[in-house]
Amino acid sequence: MDDNFDDYFTNDAPEEQPQAHQETEQEREEREIKEATIERRGNTLKILLVLTIVAMVAFLGWWMWQHYFHPYRTSQEKGWIMQISNEGAVFKTYEGEMITESYIEDTLVAMTSNFKFSITDDSLALDAMRWAKNGQRLILTYDEYKGKVLWRGNAKYIVTKIERDSDHIKSNPYQNTQANGQREEEKK
Repeated sequence: MDDNFDDYFTNDAPEEQPQAHQETEQEREEREIKEATIERRGNTLKILLVLTIVAMVAFLGWWMWQHYFHPYRTSQEKGWIMQISNEGAVFKTYEGEMITESYIEDTLVAMTSNFKFSITDDSLALDAMRWAKNGQRLILTYDEYKGKVLWRGNAKYIVTKIERDSDHIKSNPYQNTQANGQREEEKK
């Protein structure tokens, strides 16, 4: 083979080095100031971004605590428990319905249960079931939350205490009307 061609890949000639520009004192100071300014600006943006994210996470945590875990109101209802059932696929809670005294006294409103609540304590739920079977008027003390979570039940009202209303011995008028209707049917 003939080696009479120019090899463009190998260069035996020494490369000429471009001469480095010698910085003057003033140019060096300007370059250092420029580099330091850009670096500080980058750190300021990083700090601002981190503070913004921390503030957003803190606000979200506070909002979730207020909405789901801090009781909005603590109150009481008086009336008769109509139904209590144990519900839930993963988290079992007791769900109940109560006819309040205001619905029974108002003649214009149809007799419907208007107060739905959840009970998370098993012993409290058993007491409520026992008293509901006897038809006793009860006082429910409950916490009202703005939002629902799975392990607390389907209602925003979580019962914390149940008491018999000893001031009012009258039995459940709803059960009395049912019993009276059955007695009338038996007489016929």
